[in-house]
Amino acid sequence: MAKVTLDLTWKSEPGWARYIVDNFDAFLVDHANAERKASALAMSFVMKYSDRLEIIPPLIDLALEELEHFQQVYDQMVKRGLRLEPDTKDVYVNELTAVCRTNPTDRFLDRMLAASIIESRGAERFRLISEELEDEELKKFYRELWACEAKHGNLFAQLALNYFPEDELYPRLQELIEQEGKILSGLPWRPSLH
Repeated sequence: MAKVTLDLTWKSEPGWARYIVDNFDAFLVDHANAERKASALAMSFVMKYSDRLEIIPPLIDLALEELEHFQQVYDQMVKRGLRLEPDTKDVYVNELTAVCRTNPTDRFLDRMLAASIIESRGAERFRLISEELEDEELKKFYRELWACEAKHGNLFAQLALNYFPEDELYPRLQELIEQEGKILSGLPWRPSLH
């Protein structure tokens, strides 16, 4: 099986990471929710596609790792006297999910590829945040998250290669990457990962 390479075509705008650092408490609350949702997403794939045995062990591992990240972000929140807040809709994720096809086979591929793109975007943005932060502990934490998210960014697409040929997967991945860039470039900045 070939290794998937995933390069986002749209880069986060200059100044975005500074905006996040300037609104860091609000960002941490959103970040905690994002990690919790990432864990839940991995487990939803395990349950919805339980007949696709190749995805189950890696996605259980991913769900546990994302849950650990949730705990780590929550610990940072506690240090700052922050509380978890009710979840809000992630317009970015909802719009990317909306361009996924609806028939069952295509939807599985598209959702796996969309998950790879979302994780890759997280990696890019954690890198930018780590470069902007001055607090050494937080800088190290976001560098570590950047490395984890980069691995996650390839995982979903790599797992999809168990079920789809490269000549089907790569063109669709590129289409979704282009859609993701359009979606993200049209969203206003807010203290969130997306």
